Amino acid sequence: MLNQNRISEATRLTRAGHLVEATALLQRMLRGESPEPSQTRVAPARLKPPTIDVKASVVEEKESRRAVRVSPTPLQRFDRLKDFPGLNLRGPMTRAPPATTDIAPEGTRFIAGTFRSANGSRNYKLFVPSHSQEKPLPLVVMLHGCTQSPDDFAAGTRMNFLAEELNCFVVYPEQPNEANQAKCWNWFRTGDQQREGGEPSLIAGITRQIMRDYPIDPKRVYVAGLSAGGAAAAIMAATHADLYAAVGIHSGLACGAASDLPSAFLAMRQGGGSKIADGGPPVPTIVFHGDRDATVHPNNGDRIIEQSVKGAGLKAKVSDGRVPHGHAYTRTILADADGRAVSEHWNVHGAGHAWSGGSPAGSYTDPRGPDATTEMLRFFLEHPLPG
Repeated sequence: MLNQNRISEATRLTRAGHLVEATALLQRMLRGESPEPSQTRVAPARLKPPTIDVKASVVEEKESRRAVRVSPTPLQRFDRLKDFPGLNLRGPMTRAPPATTDIAPEGTRFIAGTFRSANGSRNYKLFVPSHSQEKPLPLVVMLHGCTQSPDDFAAGTRMNFLAEELNCFVVYPEQPNEANQAKCWNWFRTGDQQREGGEPSLIAGITRQIMRDYPIDPKRVYVAGLSAGGAAAAIMAATHADLYAAVGIHSGLACGAASDLPSAFLAMRQGGGSKIADGGPPVPTIVFHGDRDATVHPNNGDRIIEQSVKGAGLKAKVSDGRVPHGHAYTRTILADADGRAVSEHWNVHGAGHAWSGGSPAGSYTDPRGPDATTEMLRFFLEHPLPG
C-alpha cells in the first residue's frame, strides 16, 4: 500500500508538471527509502504533459576494449535522472552521420517519403532492393530507438544489406522531436497503444502506403524494433495481428507494460505486465534481450513471450551456443502441436542494452553477437500470414 501511495503521488506530481520531484520520489521508492514529505508537497500547476525521453550513455563491457554503445532509454529527461538506479547518464552522445555505403549497398535505393492522415504525419525512409520488380516481395517495418534516425538504425542493424540478399523491402518510420524530445516512440501512453489512433495508426498507415505503392506480398509483412521501438513493435503486433505476420523485439517491453511515467519506470526497472489480446492466432514473435541489460530489465523479454503465446500449450526446445570470440546465448523455441515455432527467445549472456551483432557504423550496437538481424529476418520469412 505504501508503494501504491507513492506511485499515486508521483503521478500527481507528474501531471502537475513537477517532474524532478516525481523522479526523486520514484528513486527513493525503488531504493526502499522512506518518502520525504517536504519534497513531495507541491502545489498543482497547469503545464503540458511530460515527454518521456533520455540522454544516451556509453557502457564499456569488461570482456572487450571496445566501448559498447547502449541503446537510449525511453525515460523522462530530468536534471537528476543520472541518479536513477541502473542508469549511467553522461549527456547526449554526438557522432557523425553514417556514410552512405554503411546504410545500403550500391545499386539499391534508400528514399524518403511522408505519410499523412487525420491522426498526424510521419516521415520515413524506404529501402528498395535492386530486383524489386520481379514479384511481390516481403516488407519489414523497422522502428528505431530513442535519439536514433532511420539512417543510423539502418547502418547499425545492416538490415538493408541482408534485405538486398534476400530481396525484401524495408521501411523505417521516423519519430520526430516534436512528438518526443528524444525521438522515442511513446510506448508508455495508453493513447499510443490503440489500433485506431495515435502512433500505431501512423505506423500502420506507413505500412499500408508502401503496400499500395510497391509490389509487396501482403502475407509477408513484418515489424521489428529496438528499445522504445521494440516496445512500439510489440504494440503493433498486439493491435494489428491481421497486418503483421511476425514481430521482432530487441530489448523492448510488452504491449501494456506501462500507461504513464511511474509505471514506465517500474516496468523498465522490474519488468512490466502485458495486455493479452483476446481471440485470433498468436503473432509469431522473436525476442532478443541481454541478461545484463541495466536499462530495460530482462524480465520484460519473458513478458513479451507470454503475451505472444497467449497461454497456449506449447513444447519448449532449449539450446545453448556461443559466438566465436563473442557472447554466449540461450535460445528457447516454443512450438505448437504441428511443430511450428510460435516464438523464439534469445537470451544473450553478458550483453547490455544494444542491438546484438550490429555494426559500429550505427549507434547503440554490440558487434559481439549473436546476429539479431540475420535471425530476425530468417524467423520472419519462415512465418507468412496463414490462409
